Amino acid sequence: MTSDNTMDTAKKDHGVLYIGMDLGTSRTSVSASNGIRETVYSMVGYPKDVVSKKLLKRDVLFGKEALEKRLSLRLYKPLEKGVLKCTGEGLSDEAKLNMKAAQDLIGEAVRLAKPRKDELIYCVIGAPAEASMKNKEAIIEAAREHVDSVMLCSEPFSVAYGLDWLEDVLVVDIGAGTTDLCRMHGTMPEESDQVMFDTAGDAVDAELERLIKQACPGAQVTIHMVKEIKERHGYVGEPAERIMVDLPVDGRPTAFDLTDQIRKACGVLIDPILKGITKLIASEDPEFQTKLKNRVLLAGGGSMVKGLDTAVERAMRERLGSGRVIRIEEPIYGGANGALKLAHDMPADYWEKLK
Repeated sequence: MTSDNTMDTAKKDHGVLYIGMDLGTSRTSVSASNGIRETVYSMVGYPKDVVSKKLLKRDVLFGKEALEKRLSLRLYKPLEKGVLKCTGEGLSDEAKLNMKAAQDLIGEAVRLAKPRKDELIYCVIGAPAEASMKNKEAIIEAAREHVDSVMLCSEPFSVAYGLDWLEDVLVVDIGAGTTDLCRMHGTMPEESDQVMFDTAGDAVDAELERLIKQACPGAQVTIHMVKEIKERHGYVGEPAERIMVDLPVDGRPTAFDLTDQIRKACGVLIDPILKGITKLIASEDPEFQTKLKNRVLLAGGGSMVKGLDTAVERAMRERLGSGRVIRIEEPIYGGANGALKLAHDMPADYWEKLK
C-alpha cells in the first residue's frame, strides 16, 4: 500500500484509465472510464504444435474463439470455484501454466478496455467474498504486468456499491464457480457479513449433464453443449412451454424433451441460497432483519435463470415469514460497474502500486 500524494495527483490527471473488472470462473467482464464495456469467456488457449500455430497464426486465443478452436489448442480455464488454480506452495508445472493463462486473461481484459499508450491503468478487481490471502496475492501478481495500480474487493460488495445500495441490503452474486452473499449496513463489510459456497453455475451444468445422460439414452453431449442449453433455456418454476433440444445420436440430430431435467438442475441453486440468506439474516441485529429480508438482490450470470427470483422469494416467505427479491438489470456487468465506481471513489492509500 502507498499513501504517496503523487497518486492523488495522478488520479485527477486525464492520463488515468479506471477499469472495473469482474474476474470470473466463466466470464471476465470489464467496465472502463472511457465508456467501454466488454466481456470474454474466461478461457485461454495456446496452439498445441507447429501445425496449429501455422493454422491459427497467433500465440494465444481467448474466450469464445478459444472454445471454438479448442481441438487445436491447449485450453486453460485459470479460475476454478472463483479462485485462481495457481495458488499453493511449490507451484507445479501445471500451476505455472495456469498462472500464465491468468496473466494473459487479465491482459486481454485490459486490452478490451482500449487504454491509450500514455494512460496509467488503475484497476479494481472483484474477488470471491471469502477468497484466501494467497489467492488475493496471486490475483495481484497476475495483474502486475498489465496495470499500474490495483485494488481487490468482494464481488457482491461491488454489485451493491455500483447500485448505491449500501444499507440494509443483502446481495446474492451467483457466478459459475461460487455463489457469494454479502449484507450491507452502511460500512465496509466484515468477514461475518459474507458467505460463500460452491453450488453455482458449474454445479447446475454438472447436474444437468447427469440428468441428460440418464434420460436420453444414446445422446452425445459435452459440458460445453450443456452450458449452452442452460444459458438459453434455464428456468425454475412452471415452464411457458416444453423445451425441445436436438442432440446427436449416432451422428443424427434427435429431438429430446429436456423440460424437467432443466428445471431440476437449475433448482439445485435454491436451497443453498436460502441457507446463506437465513444465516446472514438470523445473525443480523433483530431490529434490522425485516429490512434486510425485503432488500435481497440477485446478481451474477446465474441470476439470469428464469423464475429464480420468484422461487427464492417464495422460499424465503415459507422459511423466514417474508422476503422480497430483486434481480439486478445488468447481471453480466453488475460487478464490473460497481468496481469501476469504486475505482473512481477510493482514496490513494487504498491502492496497491505495482509499477
